[in-house]
Amino acid sequence: MDSYEKVHEYLSRLGLTTIENTIDSYLETSHDRPFMEILDHLLSEELKHKISRKTENMLKWSGFPFHKTMDDFDFSFQPSIDRSVIDELMTMRYIHNNENVVFLGPPGVGKTHLSIALGMRSIMSDIPAYYISAVKLVQTLKRDYDLKRLEYRIKTYSRFKLMIVDEIGYLPLTREESNLFFQFVSSRYEKRSTIYTSNKSFSEWGEVLGDSVMAAAVLDRILHHCTVINIKGESYRLKDRKKNSLQTMRKE
Repeated sequence: MDSYEKVHEYLSRLGLTTIENTIDSYLETSHDRPFMEILDHLLSEELKHKISRKTENMLKWSGFPFHKTMDDFDFSFQPSIDRSVIDELMTMRYIHNNENVVFLGPPGVGKTHLSIALGMRSIMSDIPAYYISAVKLVQTLKRDYDLKRLEYRIKTYSRFKLMIVDEIGYLPLTREESNLFFQFVSSRYEKRSTIYTSNKSFSEWGEVLGDSVMAAAVLDRILHHCTVINIKGESYRLKDRKKNSLQTMRKE
């Protein structure tokens, strides 16, 4: 086996597939460049490809219902949001400090969009994130509790430095579900960051969890290190519906 074949075999066995696929064509046009410059280019392209592939995989397993960024959010439609607070969250310091974020507001004001945008930012910063609705979360915890593998599920969730628990309050929880939700919140307290969204004010969480004492215990852990953003605005969906209705009326 000559040197050419050995180099390609080494690259293949080392998993340096980008270099293996591009080295021949690049050397043909760069033979007069310094060796270190060639090496720098090949290694940087390999690194870019690996980061891109890792990001794609994290997005694939994130559970995000859609992919939207902060650039896609219309802040002019929601003037109640302090943009400086969002900009601070985009630095990802809250994740490094194991702090939480809570978005409160009526349906359609952009709570999920903002949460996903922060999740996207997290993944682009090489920090794994996972999205799940509150209903699905408690259903999953209940199933694993019945199968006597709740501890395994909690440990699985703890792998994600950031989790998004969406739509707390759309359906009331049973006492057992509330207890499981409390265990989830406690497992991440001061260890991992979680973004929660809810259409209910904190004073209504007692009704959601079916127990005011349980709600107080849950909120105590969520809010201890937390940024709360209360959105007081119209629904984007209603805005589009009104716009379409107005256009229809004008045509008539």
